Amino acid sequence: MITEIPPRGDFVHPAVFYASDEEYLDLLVPFVKDGVALGHPVAAAVPGDRLRLLRDALGDVTDEVLLLDMEVEGRNPGRIIPAVLRRFADRHSGKHVRIIGEPIWAGRSEVEYPACAQHEALINLAFAGRDVTIACPYDVTALDEHVLTDALATHPLVWETGRHYDSDHYAPDAVVSRYNLSLDTAATAATLEVATTADLRGARRFATDQGQHLGLSADRAADLALITTELVVNSLRHGGGACVVSVWQDGAHLVCTVRDAGYLADPLAGRRPAPPTQEGGRGLLMINQLADLVRVHTTPLGTTTHAFLRIDA
Repeated sequence: MITEIPPRGDFVHPAVFYASDEEYLDLLVPFVKDGVALGHPVAAAVPGDRLRLLRDALGDVTDEVLLLDMEVEGRNPGRIIPAVLRRFADRHSGKHVRIIGEPIWAGRSEVEYPACAQHEALINLAFAGRDVTIACPYDVTALDEHVLTDALATHPLVWETGRHYDSDHYAPDAVVSRYNLSLDTAATAATLEVATTADLRGARRFATDQGQHLGLSADRAADLALITTELVVNSLRHGGGACVVSVWQDGAHLVCTVRDAGYLADPLAGRRPAPPTQEGGRGLLMINQLADLVRVHTTPLGTTTHAFLRIDA
């Protein structure tokens, strides 16, 4: 038994440090089985190899746990809170919910990692006061030291084999700020200035043409058109009334970048599910759902949003 049952309304968010498959299972299988025994809804969203390991170890309770491949569901860290964590927790309001979420693994790229770190920090804001435990495993043998240091800043608790303790370095706001990083747009990027809604159709056509030129499939080119539309509309409404759209290739990804003069003050924008009765306000949510990665850099001088789509997907 790793942790006591949290009191009602007490959000629990530990970093789970493990150094082997055995430690992984010793830390997480009791967490899952205790939850099932207590009638807590339980989900696990972890990378594919960890998913197979966990499934095999859960035995007769496997069918009572929602198991998700984080490499699929959470490829874009910006979709994890609304489409994985909140979706499961909101479905079981009124009960304490247990979730294992492993969004950071050794295969994550340097471009993805800042979005991952911000995601881990923002979980605390998104679930403050909720009756939920979200345990986040970290492989201490495979991840860089700075990743583990960041984990201590984004999680108020740490679980290790045989003990759990408070983190002395908990500072999630500092992590959100530290990874609010700019990305250079390629010098070869095609660009288009958009000044009014009358230019919206041209912006969609521009993005689609560039996407097809760079090798996007027809379906993903259609997704790119939707992403571009929502980013441009958001900029025209909230970003100073004009924007610049750029499309370029970064390795295996097409990147659609929209730059405007606005400031994105809400760090959970695009990560907070919209109530069914709400009109509008779903554009950034949809962008996070469609893109393989979203990186945002925002300051009082302007905001730049980069949406990545794998060209070979």
